[in-house]
Amino acid sequence: MGLETEAAAGGAVHGHRLSTVVPSSVTEVESYGLAEPDLAFRLHYLRGVYYYAAGDAVRGVTTKVLKDPMFPWLDAYYPVAGRVRRPADDQPQQQEEAASRRPYVKCNDCGVRIVEAQCDRSLDEWLRDDGVDRVTQLCYDKVLGPELFFSPLLYVQVTNFKCGAMALGFSWAHLIGDVASATTCFNNWAHILAGKKPDAITVNPVKEPQDRAPAAAAPPRSVRQVGPIEDYWLAPTGVDMACYSFHVTEPMLKRLQQQESAAGAGAFELISALLWQTVAKIRVNKEVKTVTVVKTDMSARTGNSLANEQKVGYVETGSPPAKTDVFELAAMLAKNLVDETAAVAGFPGDVIIYGANLTFVDMEQVDLYGLEIKGQRPAHVEYGMAGVGEEGAVLVQPDSDGRGRVVTAVLPKDEVGSLRAALGCSLLQAP
Repeated sequence: MGLETEAAAGGAVHGHRLSTVVPSSVTEVESYGLAEPDLAFRLHYLRGVYYYAAGDAVRGVTTKVLKDPMFPWLDAYYPVAGRVRRPADDQPQQQEEAASRRPYVKCNDCGVRIVEAQCDRSLDEWLRDDGVDRVTQLCYDKVLGPELFFSPLLYVQVTNFKCGAMALGFSWAHLIGDVASATTCFNNWAHILAGKKPDAITVNPVKEPQDRAPAAAAPPRSVRQVGPIEDYWLAPTGVDMACYSFHVTEPMLKRLQQQESAAGAGAFELISALLWQTVAKIRVNKEVKTVTVVKTDMSARTGNSLANEQKVGYVETGSPPAKTDVFELAAMLAKNLVDETAAVAGFPGDVIIYGANLTFVDMEQVDLYGLEIKGQRPAHVEYGMAGVGEEGAVLVQPDSDGRGRVVTAVLPKDEVGSLRAALGCSLLQAP
């Protein structure tokens, strides 16, 4: 658990120090098999930031205090402490066989990486300035590869603000679970931190791969085929991507609902429709008629603690979305989703899902505020993503009281300024 110091790029967040936490006991399970949906999401990474205001909740909470419950936590979530392998890594004679190259997680207790950092700003300043890429600065920005056997599946960054506030930033490899799996995992760590018994944890490795589509099959409409990707698990994009988060307050949301009411459409569909129309107006020389939708339905989950069980599909409009009313687009998102979940999981090639088309991610049912410290919920939570394709992705999640929404748009960097200006004249406009 020795500390390493890494020089950081210029900015308010600096002084990164790295260490490792491993399970408290030797894991007896040798490997963890990955399911087809896990492999479909393997080129994507979740970035989640939990903010805690200065005060009793964080007073005396040192990095050691946070680390101590991680040892028994990783006993239960042992695959998270493992490393990705391919069977052929240990059996060179089988390299020519495609089946022998199927990735899995070797449960070797290599651990998760802990990152300590400092921020020269107060939490109020940080959130008020609405800065681009603030999620990225508070989550350690690493992906899997090119040396897969050295790449952690989870980084936890602890950032202390000058005012005494704290942020916990999680960098989570999507192949070990979707956002519901990730947040439940983090919440269970908080239960142990509080001296409580964690929820029941069920880890079911895949023993028999499912049948996949023929190698020559066309990819589903909701994804884009890339690669083949070897051992650096990030699909290249032709542009720099940026992560921009903003808060849709309850009054803003009510105003949108009054202006753009659509039968069957909720907050997610209305916000997504407005962003769909806005992005289409920005991309004047590019059609945005097909969008991907990724939804979390907690009632449909199997009970596996680590799983990718999101619903994936697409929605298509026959008219230019820039000229279509928001309520019409919202109604399409609510009623016209073509479910391709099984097709995406069964496709044999490497794909990107987020950013294959402009992608809307429904996180309405995810428990984002269950990571309590000393009985205090986080003051604010926002999730972003890495590995997003150049068409971009929009994540819609509840805010701290559940009446407003936090939205994170991951878009080409040269579009973010136009998006901010457009939203300032519509959704985010002061009444």
